[in-house]
Amino acid sequence: MDTEIHRDRFAAERQNMVDSQLRARGIRDERVLAAMERVPRHEFVAERFHDRAYEDHPLPIAEGQTISQPYIVAFMLESLALEPNAKVLEVGTGSGYQTAVLAELSSHVSSIERLPRLAQEAQITLARLGYTNANIIVGDGSQGLPEAAPFDPIIVAAAAPRVPPALFEQLAENGRMVIPVGPADAQELQLIRKLNGRPITLRLEGCRFVPLIGAQGYTG
Repeated sequence: MDTEIHRDRFAAERQNMVDSQLRARGIRDERVLAAMERVPRHEFVAERFHDRAYEDHPLPIAEGQTISQPYIVAFMLESLALEPNAKVLEVGTGSGYQTAVLAELSSHVSSIERLPRLAQEAQITLARLGYTNANIIVGDGSQGLPEAAPFDPIIVAAAAPRVPPALFEQLAENGRMVIPVGPADAQELQLIRKLNGRPITLRLEGCRFVPLIGAQGYTG
């Protein structure tokens, strides 16, 4: 009985998150809203943060990293205009929360994580929750995953000093990439579209992410 009450309480908090933080702030993609209502964000943070899991701010995870605030996740996903049959590349698995939302929205997610501990913990959580269409790879996300390219959308959950050429190269024609770009203390989200092999850049809004460490990102 206690477990059922616990589960229902988080379901209500997820609904409130969607209504008050996402829909009220302009997120209109109903598939994104529904996916974020389904994915249990509290499962991707330490138990001591469960009661804060649906608040509109980042939370700490292992290795000095963070899980992004719900609004930023929703905003980035809406910007990608994901199709159900999309093959997605995610750079920066982190906790695996955004990976789970992507798995709800697309046919397959390849996610690259630099830190082995985070990759392992995220894969365990995703498997426990029943996600079978997401694969996590330990590696340098700034260089992408050329052996599995091209990708319909690419989403980068860490800030790069500039758009990594390798990631743009792996983007499918007419594909979309959303990525935070700029110095370590403040960046802007950019939406990059690939049209006739060339980038078309739309600047979205200011943000702050952990740095993308790698050969085409920041040096560690």
